[in-house]
Amino acid sequence: MEDEKKEKGFVIKDKRFFDESGEARKEELKSAIDADEKREKAPESPEEKPDAQPREDSFPEVTFSSFIFSLSTTAMFHFGDLPDPVTKKSGKNLAAAKQTIDMLDMLKNKTLGNLDNNEKELLDGLLYELKMRYVKEKTP
Repeated sequence: MEDEKKEKGFVIKDKRFFDESGEARKEELKSAIDADEKREKAPESPEEKPDAQPREDSFPEVTFSSFIFSLSTTAMFHFGDLPDPVTKKSGKNLAAAKQTIDMLDMLKNKTLGNLDNNEKELLDGLLYELKMRYVKEKTP
């Protein structure tokens, strides 16, 4: 029983750069240099890192107009106007385009009387264009 306790103990490893005499430890110095070289080779900016998340301050302010533009861009993507960013291929999904148009129509009805003239005109114009495009895509 006592032998088992001795075997399961823990190991202390001295990771200081200098030994007791003040001389640099060779193995620690080498690992520190290696770590510095890895940091220098690592990409600095988020654009260089493929999996980096965009910074919060890099996004534009969210306004009603930008939200409406975002939804209309989604509809255009589903019409096949824009390629998929991953596959670089474009494809049509008319059901998804119709759903996005319906969401914009719902927003128009729910915000009735609460929009300024510019927002109302923008929403009306985008809905008109998207509905006409849907009819054109749907008819053979």
